[in-house]
Amino acid sequence: MTSSPSDEQRLRDLALLRRVRDRMDRDYAQPLDVEALARGVHLSAGHLSREFRRAYGESPYSYLMTRRIERAMALLRRGDLSVTEVCFAVGCSSLGTFSTRFTELVGVPPSVYRARESEATTGLPACVAKQVTRPVRNREARRPERHLA
Repeated sequence: MTSSPSDEQRLRDLALLRRVRDRMDRDYAQPLDVEALARGVHLSAGHLSREFRRAYGESPYSYLMTRRIERAMALLRRGDLSVTEVCFAVGCSSLGTFSTRFTELVGVPPSVYRARESEATTGLPACVAKQVTRPVRNREARRPERHLA
């Protein structure tokens, strides 16, 4: 049984997409953009974005921001860095964008998360704290319920 050229191309694209995803996981704190990521695997930015979304269900930018927010959550739980310091430490260049995306994914602003979680995870191993506090992707954070009087 032989593979068709389109199957072979799809497998090559998936391998390239894994390289891009691995680079984002490893270099999340570096200034990365879709054009630079695409150049690194010799694809156009548009093709990379389409194929990445098709393979992983979200855009490269969204994936990268999720990685950054996950790392930011860990740094904020430590409690020794300010929100601004954490923002820049994870590779974000805009505090406003960082705070907005953090709130979308986690459900609370970074300053509230820092105050609440630095005490709540005291004594937990880092691997457990990371698992139970992992952000939800694609704006799925639960909204606080409003209680009607």
